[in-house]
Amino acid sequence: MTTEFNELLPLSPDEKGQVWIVGSRDWVNHKINEFYVRRLVNDRVHFTPIIPAPFAPGKFMSVLEQ
Repeated sequence: MTTEFNELLPLSPDEKGQVWIVGSRDWVNHKINEFYVRRLVNDRVHFTPIIPAPFAPGKFMSVLEQ
């Protein structure tokens, strides 16, 4: 990202980012496993449990906090 985009972000430099995964339960589980296999995360414990997405009926979600 460029500096001008970084200035628009409402996060301070010491705040942690999040990755939201939303989709069918199987797809969310697949993406969690893919993040682990590709070594984007070193342990699946960094993901929240898969829960129904409150904003998308019939979809599930998990959040990766780094």
